[in-house]
Amino acid sequence: MDLTYTPEEQAFREAVRAFVRANLPRDIAEKVLGHRALVKDDWVRWQDLLARQGWLAGHWPKEHGGRGWTPVEHHLFDEECAAAGAPRLIPFGLNMVAPVIMQFGSPWQQEHYLSRIRENKDWWCQGYSEPGSGSDLASLKTRAERRGDRYVVNGQKTWTTLAQYADMIFCLVRTDATVKKQEGISFLLIDMHSPGVTVRPLILYDEEHEVNEVFFDDVEVPAENLVGEAGRGWTYAKFLLGYERTGITGVGASKRELQLLKEIASLQTKSGRPLAEDPVFRALLAQVEIDLIALETTLLRVLSARDKPGPEASILKIAGTEVQQALTELMMEALGPAAAPFSRRAIEEGGPAAPFAPAYAAPLAARYFGWRKVSIYGGSNEIQRNIIAQHVLGL
Repeated sequence: MDLTYTPEEQAFREAVRAFVRANLPRDIAEKVLGHRALVKDDWVRWQDLLARQGWLAGHWPKEHGGRGWTPVEHHLFDEECAAAGAPRLIPFGLNMVAPVIMQFGSPWQQEHYLSRIRENKDWWCQGYSEPGSGSDLASLKTRAERRGDRYVVNGQKTWTTLAQYADMIFCLVRTDATVKKQEGISFLLIDMHSPGVTVRPLILYDEEHEVNEVFFDDVEVPAENLVGEAGRGWTYAKFLLGYERTGITGVGASKRELQLLKEIASLQTKSGRPLAEDPVFRALLAQVEIDLIALETTLLRVLSARDKPGPEASILKIAGTEVQQALTELMMEALGPAAAPFSRRAIEEGGPAAPFAPAYAAPLAARYFGWRKVSIYGGSNEIQRNIIAQHVLGL
């Protein structure tokens, strides 16, 4: 693989950079760069702009309405958006359920749902984890009973990211309890506005309402919303997880955070010198930068070598989340005592959480707490190591 960008790829990067600079709303960029919480309107405004440009699903195949970007072009797009302070695109529709519908969905599902995702008309969320069924996802208990031309769904999902905003949820449901647990699971698309759907917030350590519990009480779902075949949901779920884990890698955002870390280290002092000049801290900073460079190289190699993510996505997920967590940890070390307090009000108002703390410290402390979860969602890193041992190394 040639790790240098071609003139055409460099031109693509410049085109994306120019568009983002001209169109990204300043108030949204300030929130992202300042690590302040986004609201639904922030994501919708930015994704609407990209949809009108034809770039929201630019990485999709042309036959499904995309631009057919190469993996390298998609990577460059993500990198330029992240550097400018654009919100991360909500992945659940664009990068998770869409590939499943393209590969396994019916013609009607492809025509109806893919166009709505591409045009930013539907907000999706993911219905996988349940209480007691996280890493052992195949033990899920939410059930769907076929009654004529409908399924009736009962059960509970948890840790459902941004479900409070969602129009649709793709769900793993148990349709047959008499067979091996992986073989009794189906993949169902459910309207979140259906009677019997209840969403309750879960507030995390960073005091953000990001995840939720979702309850299904006799929720009726048209049978045409079953993706593929009944009992094949586990296969579709694993296919989707390859895309999810690759997306978690987050190279573009980590590059932006690394630059911020360097700026903080140049401002903070230790023994009268900038922290960036401390040999111990510089060694830690150099190590995370080396890890990030290696991660980006590996990501491009994996994406360029395969039509779709394989078990190598587990390597990317582990390395990407470890880099993300290392960056938050080094920011806390750089901030020193200013890292201890954080106030949600101070974060939202852009002020300090304490008289001795700089204004940028409070959001970074909250971010540290929030980023503890990245090594768990998408399949915990411990599970990913098992996948690598079995399916990459063949142990």
